[in-house]
Amino acid sequence: MNVYDKLTALGITLPPVAIPAAAYLPFVQTGKLVFLSGHIAKQDGKPWVGQLGKTMGTEEGKAAARAIAIDLMGTLHAAVGDLNKVTRIVKLMSLVNSTGEFTEQHLVTNGASELLAEVFGAKGAHARSAFGVAQVPMGACVEIEMIAEIT
Repeated sequence: MNVYDKLTALGITLPPVAIPAAAYLPFVQTGKLVFLSGHIAKQDGKPWVGQLGKTMGTEEGKAAARAIAIDLMGTLHAAVGDLNKVTRIVKLMSLVNSTGEFTEQHLVTNGASELLAEVFGAKGAHARSAFGVAQVPMGACVEIEMIAEIT
């Protein structure tokens, strides 16, 4: 199935690329690799603020990570022009704004990983890191960056 057909079947509309909030580019391509800068979780167009283990639970964090995956795909589409050119989602790095006691960063990040696998199939299986951090820009609950390979 075409990636865009899969997105339509899931009821997903890709957003435009967000304007960077600081001195960086939203993506950089070198060779066949596209590096996407970190995207923070947003809800209703604003930072999805919260701290896992204090003001949010794992399931809400997972929903935030899924929302980030949609934003990442929007940026990747802008970078390459056609998501069907993706040969592999190579890696995700996830930063989860969490208390010192919260230990389910990996489960939060599954929100992004599971959606990418659903959209890209075997090409969506990727390496990954998930870290708990003291804070994410603008108080967002999760930030994720991605590396993809294209044809």
